[in-house]
Amino acid sequence: MNKGDHLIWSNYHIDYKDWKEDMEQEFPDLSDDERYYKMLEINEDYLDDERVNLDIQLSQPILVIGSLGLWNGRHSGYREIESGNIRDCLSARHDYTTWYVDRHGDLRCDDIHHDGTNHYLYRVFKDGVSEQQRDRLKSRIYSGVVTRSEITRLTRRLGDEIGKVYGWRFPQRTVSREAR
Repeated sequence: MNKGDHLIWSNYHIDYKDWKEDMEQEFPDLSDDERYYKMLEINEDYLDDERVNLDIQLSQPILVIGSLGLWNGRHSGYREIESGNIRDCLSARHDYTTWYVDRHGDLRCDDIHHDGTNHYLYRVFKDGVSEQQRDRLKSRIYSGVVTRSEITRLTRRLGDEIGKVYGWRFPQRTVSREAR
């Protein structure tokens, strides 16, 4: 995450010191170790709360564009969330996961696992995009040659819908001639 990004949920760098006072008041009969594991459990429950908050149905499937850190190097990939519901973006987790909306209004995820870190960008297909256009975009993503302008021409960011839930605002993007 960078300055200006908005955190949705994370289980990375959870510091017990930040929780200690509340945990001692709420669970005085537990040991420090038990309170630590209780903190992790409560944080997991917060993820369920965020899924409820982000139960936002979109009109099209969500495209997840991945830069995957695998044992044999970085690779590009994608998947679709057919439901088109933003809550379903908060699912595929590994060891440590952080979901956030960047300062440009893009929903993103950093997902750390034993081989490296996957970085995901979530976008929704614009209404009227043909199957042929979708397939070509996905092929270019998979091949690692897609450009940002291709992505923005056929998809739109999710941060505007998410921002309505949390009161976040993002700068409006200028539309290039190519995207009109």
